[in-house]
Amino acid sequence: MESLLDPWESINCLDDAHRQEGIDAGYKDGLISGKEAGKQLGIDLGFGVGVELGYYQACLDVLNAAMKIEPDCFSSRVQENVRQMDELINTYPVFDPENESVQDIMEVLRSKYKLIEANTPMKNLSKERKEEIYIFEF
Repeated sequence: MESLLDPWESINCLDDAHRQEGIDAGYKDGLISGKEAGKQLGIDLGFGVGVELGYYQACLDVLNAAMKIEPDCFSSRVQENVRQMDELINTYPVFDPENESVQDIMEVLRSKYKLIEANTPMKNLSKERKEEIYIFEF
């Protein structure tokens, strides 16, 4: 009876060996695809942050240009918020995404931008269109 179990035993061992090879191959493939997915996610998130920072910088460039042409065109509160946003953007840790202050800085930037938007003659056209377009009326 022992001799009858031996052929099945070797088939079971072969099956276990193939299953382990499959597990190992799947693990390696999972590591590779996980690294690729993580890299793509990092690129996507980094691009989004860059777009937002670039948008704020462009708005600040327009506001600073308007203040150079006509220094009294905005209230002192708006001018102070513009200056503070400039400082925040210039000190933003772009090359240190693991910095714990990144989220705090973005929240402050967003709130200051909303304050500036509410206190300047910017007209938000995003209600008519899906993308955000701002026009300054002086």
